[in-house]
Amino acid sequence: MMKKTILFALVALISSTAFAQWNYPTTKKVEVIDTYFGVDYKDNYRWLEDLKNPEVETWFKQQADFSNATMSNISGRDELIAEWRKLDNLIPANYSNIVNEGGRLFFQKRMPGEKVSKVFYRENKNSPELLLFDPSTFIEGKTLSVEAAIPSYDGKKLLIGYAENGAEISTLQIMDVDSKTFLPDIIPATAGAMGWTFDNSAILYMWIKSADNKDPEGRLNPKTKLHKLGTNYKTDIDFFSNEAYPNLNIEAKSYPYIYLSKNAKDYVFAGEGTVQNEMTLFYAPINQFNSGKIDWKTLCKPSDKLIGGLDTFGDKVYAITYKDASNYQFVSTDLKNPDWNNATVVVPEKDMILKSAIRGKDYFMLNYSDGINSHLFKYNPKTNNTTKVKLPFSGTVYFRSLDTKTNDYLLGITSWNKPFTEFIFNAETEKFNKSPFNETPVYPAEYNNLVVEEVEVKGHDGVLIPLSIIYKKGIKKDGNNVCFMDSYGAYGSSMTPYFSTRYAALAVKGVVIAVPHVRGGGEKGEDWYKAGFKTTKPNTWKDFISCAEYLIDQGFTQSSKLGGTGTSAGGILITRAITERPDLFAAAINNVGCANAMRLEFSSNGPVNIPEFGTVEDPVEAKALYEMDGMQHVVDGVNYPAVINIAGWTDSRVVAWQPGKFAAALQNATASNKPVLMKVNYDNGHFTEDREVTWANFADQFAFVMWQTGHPDFQVKL
Repeated sequence: MMKKTILFALVALISSTAFAQWNYPTTKKVEVIDTYFGVDYKDNYRWLEDLKNPEVETWFKQQADFSNATMSNISGRDELIAEWRKLDNLIPANYSNIVNEGGRLFFQKRMPGEKVSKVFYRENKNSPELLLFDPSTFIEGKTLSVEAAIPSYDGKKLLIGYAENGAEISTLQIMDVDSKTFLPDIIPATAGAMGWTFDNSAILYMWIKSADNKDPEGRLNPKTKLHKLGTNYKTDIDFFSNEAYPNLNIEAKSYPYIYLSKNAKDYVFAGEGTVQNEMTLFYAPINQFNSGKIDWKTLCKPSDKLIGGLDTFGDKVYAITYKDASNYQFVSTDLKNPDWNNATVVVPEKDMILKSAIRGKDYFMLNYSDGINSHLFKYNPKTNNTTKVKLPFSGTVYFRSLDTKTNDYLLGITSWNKPFTEFIFNAETEKFNKSPFNETPVYPAEYNNLVVEEVEVKGHDGVLIPLSIIYKKGIKKDGNNVCFMDSYGAYGSSMTPYFSTRYAALAVKGVVIAVPHVRGGGEKGEDWYKAGFKTTKPNTWKDFISCAEYLIDQGFTQSSKLGGTGTSAGGILITRAITERPDLFAAAINNVGCANAMRLEFSSNGPVNIPEFGTVEDPVEAKALYEMDGMQHVVDGVNYPAVINIAGWTDSRVVAWQPGKFAAALQNATASNKPVLMKVNYDNGHFTEDREVTWANFADQFAFVMWQTGHPDFQVKL
């Protein structure tokens, strides 16, 4: 049994005399003790979790002002923004979310100099582009971005979801495409649009109880709702939820969703959405769609070990599984009576990792990775043959089917030092033709001189950790280079190579960029992922530490010139790396990062993450969460590196108090003379499409690390 006690003891207001020069906003300590399975865990900053409390709001505002004032005195940040803006202006146009419906092509497009993308369409691939929706002018005085642009199946209507300040809370409206006018339907404060019914008369979306990211229960027991055009959204039907189907035992933390597939129009599909990779799906005959009650049948459950690529072809359903295959394999079973325990292996496991499977008209395209580069195969379900496709050049491949009525795919290739290049690929002919959308940008000559080294580093337990190192040609390995490390290590997500103008702009200034492919990611398959998961999570930051030691040993840098960053779940990695080895790093960025893992499940988006990190309700997982918790490992009197913490005020994924509590603990504890900042983005959430907001945010982060690692371009202004 778990026993929980909370003790409150107001301690005198504390300000560190060692840090008088920084003059931080004063942060009080109010001790709270949680007792889980006989172990006491102290938390002096629980009071910061009440983001609606005026005292807490004032603390964050003071921290934000202090951070902004500090960074305004650092040279190089404005020049960095100017460089990113210059590189962005070299991209002719950026196209995304390209969809073919009703013979029309719908897409989002952002031109150089534009902060956010707009929604356009073409009558066909070669016809002129027509503007449908401009979020920058839609509501005067509002900074909006497009969260969804989903055309109806006949291409005559467009479901648009837009959000403000990166909040990821969508207002939904429906446009008549031919007249470019909106229907009267407006649905506020949703968790996102899902799509259309086949008859184009209704839409599906995710309802949540509260859009307030500060409400810890706001995202519990969400529902898929069905809205019939022309009706009041307050009467929308609870189409799929635990309340509507209690027999399915959908957990309160799960997001119950619905989808329809043009490849299987005889069925309606439903699923439970969490961060768990193993899928839980149901399905039923489409003729039950309007019956008011659907007799759901299980399509797959977590024990089937299916993790993606699920689609149908004829009377079979296909999916990617790690059952008997750590590198994953492609399997199929009968759609009407699925039996995944006896599924047919149609493409066996290879010595590479199967990352995705996407269906076109006649083929499934299978994307594999050797840990660095992609390898493309096509599988013909009619002949059961699999053949390798020769790519134009090596790199990471991204692709999507333009329409399952054709064999055409939109396919892009990029790498650490090669900009994104897009093609139209025909799976039948295996021909690569120039894309009518994204053109390859041509960057200044110095961006062509970036060298990439791919090495493997012996980890703390002897396991070899892949490490990508990107740097300017001709640098000396004499230990005098500034080095910037970035990694993630969660959910089985890989740090796949791609050309980042943000990092390239540092590399041309002589900064070594290093990307450790730590355990918890997916670079080496399912076993690699599970080796940095819950009780094995320490491998994630220990791998990061091993790679840092390698970079120093090989002369790429030294500890006084080494900085690191972790974003979101990568906050676990970076906060534990610097609390375990504070001597190893000069500076760190905790970017909208999870820094208080033991309290994650008590935030609005926390419960859905329990399958990945665990819960304090379990004795083993409670100990694992403590090990992951950066704030819990801050110790008074330790010489910690310089740290900038980032929070998005509208962030519902990692709420602002997660990085805030870590900042508070560090400011009160550290004995070094290095700054600890708490930057608060009031115009941002977990991220935002707004380019100017994004650049300003990352310019502060990067300039902070460059300043603290001694880069000459980033120092205190005289």
